Amino acid sequence: MAYSYALNSVYNNYLTTYTPKSGRYDSHKKSELRGVYNSIVKLNKESPLSIIDSSVPSQSYAVNMKENARELRNTIASLGGLEEDGLLNKKTAYSSSPSVATVKYIGDVYSDEDASGFELTVEKLASSQINTGHFLENGPVDINPGTYSFDININNMSYEFQFNINEGETNLSLQQKLSRLINNSNIGLVSSVKEEANGSALELETKLTGIEDDKQYLFTVSDDNTSKLSGAVDYLGIDKISQLPDNAKFYLNDEPHESYSNHFTIAKTYEITLNEAQEIDDEPISIGIKADTESMAENIQQFADGYNSFINNTSSFLSIQPKTSHLLNEMNRISNAYGTDLKNLGISFDESGYMQVNREALSSSIDTDSTLEAISGMRKFTNLVLNKANQISINPMNYVDKTIVAYKNPGKELPTPYITSQYSGMMFNGYC
Repeated sequence: MAYSYALNSVYNNYLTTYTPKSGRYDSHKKSELRGVYNSIVKLNKESPLSIIDSSVPSQSYAVNMKENARELRNTIASLGGLEEDGLLNKKTAYSSSPSVATVKYIGDVYSDEDASGFELTVEKLASSQINTGHFLENGPVDINPGTYSFDININNMSYEFQFNINEGETNLSLQQKLSRLINNSNIGLVSSVKEEANGSALELETKLTGIEDDKQYLFTVSDDNTSKLSGAVDYLGIDKISQLPDNAKFYLNDEPHESYSNHFTIAKTYEITLNEAQEIDDEPISIGIKADTESMAENIQQFADGYNSFINNTSSFLSIQPKTSHLLNEMNRISNAYGTDLKNLGISFDESGYMQVNREALSSSIDTDSTLEAISGMRKFTNLVLNKANQISINPMNYVDKTIVAYKNPGKELPTPYITSQYSGMMFNGYC
């Protein structure tokens, strides 16, 4: 039982600490999962039996290859979806003043309706609650040594923090110790020690912003009813509020609105991030959708950035895994197949395989009346890159050094679970 608990702890720590955060494109429909399953069955049925290089560098390489492919797939998906008629078809939103507010289009890619724009005026940003303690000189702590504690009430929960004050301990070391204690608790507060000429102070700030109408504070600090010695809160002054939480206040087409956060969505179409408040006399900023040609050019540039990131990450393993060159050659063959079509759009590839986009030539090549025709080659190229990313995700072991032991009997292949299990098995072989 203890072993099982320890194993779960190790695995959960791996998942939460080292794996990338999941996004909206990491969720799948049943039909998509069924397609992945069928691909794995076909792969297992046709692949020969082999012995792989199970060294630590090979394991790291396989994991990175799978994650790089996933990131490239998600980049393509974010630019219009995974269906061929939607590739690179994502609308792009604009803000006339990005310093005040940035915007991202999150509406339906396949919608033919133009999202209506609006005017935005930012009166006030949402703020967090900040408690700033007393500034204490960096001398010995001026309260008796012992075991102290205090309570923090936040999100309708109460947390008790216990700590020792040792003989000769300084104010700065005590503040730093409590700051680490609070940050490691992960209760929704960020703690830091502010150092100035007159000393240092412990500061606590909420990760969340905004406040409900029936509340005044997001958190409180007290040692009135704590289980250990009291007096540390009064000494440190961490119950003193230096900034009250408040909501963002803004106007949409002259209509007043509020938000708990500076990041919110509007009509399931726009994702807005407020960056700074405006002066009273400032003009409203405009939020809307860019023209189709501008959106297409922006999508192609974002695809190029994602593609180059994939090539760069893959190239970094050339000295570790010789078969990496096979993957880079496959990517070069895909780009060469549509070299002429891409060149007509102002897109080329350098000697290392990185995609170069001439934005002026790209914009002039995409005509409003024939956009789909102009980028048909680009879409086909993107679709092939997407297929390659999917293949790598399903079987990253294809590019790891291995020795073939036996081929399947032609015409009598049977599906086996071991090919793709080689990848997942690497995560657990060190536990036994």
